Amino acid sequence: MSETTAYPLQWPEGRPRTAPHRRGRAAFNATFAVARDNLIAEVRRLGGMNLVISTNIPLRQDGLPYASYRKLEDEGVAAYFTLDGKQMCFACDRWDKVEHNMHAIVKTIDALRGIARWGTGDMMAAAFTGFAALPAPGASRTWREVLGVAAHVRDMAVISAEYRRRAAVHHPDRLGGSHAAMTELNAALAEAEKELKD
Repeated sequence: MSETTAYPLQWPEGRPRTAPHRRGRAAFNATFAVARDNLIAEVRRLGGMNLVISTNIPLRQDGLPYASYRKLEDEGVAAYFTLDGKQMCFACDRWDKVEHNMHAIVKTIDALRGIARWGTGDMMAAAFTGFAALPAPGASRTWREVLGVAAHVRDMAVISAEYRRRAAVHHPDRLGGSHAAMTELNAALAEAEKELKD
C-alpha cells in the first residue's frame, strides 16, 4: 500500500466542519509520528489501498510532513483511501491538534473493524456507506468505480459480465437510461481492456 500526504488540507465535500471555537482538547496522548504510523497500519489492516493523509502541516522536500509545526488555524485531518474498489474518506476536526484528530480516525477505523470481527460483514458494509468519499466536482471516476469492480478483479470475463449487467440498466432505450451513462460505461470497459491487456 502506498501512502501519500496531501497539503494543504482537502476536506471532503459535503462533510460539516467543527467551528474553531468548538474544538476541544482530547485525552489522547499520541505524537504526530505515532498517530500517522497507526493510521497507516489501521488502513492496511482494514485492507485499504492508496492512502492519502491530508493536513495543513507543511511538507518537507521529501514529501513527508514536518514532525514539529507551529499552531495551525485548521487542525483537521482527512484520510482518503480505496476499499474494495470504492473511495473512502474519514475526516476529523473535532480536536485542537492534528495528531489528536488523526488518532480519532485511527480509533474510528479500529471500532469499525471490530464490527467485522464481532458482527457480520453486512453490518460493516452498511457502516462504511457513510464514509464513502464524494467525487470532486467535475472529477471522472475510475473504470472500476463505473463498473463496480473490486480492486483485486483482473478477469475480463467477470468485468465484461458486469458491464453487460449495467448496460442493460443504463441503455438509453431503457426507462431511466441515458446516453451519458452508456458513454461512461463504454469508456470504462475500454479503459479496463487497455489496462489489463498489458
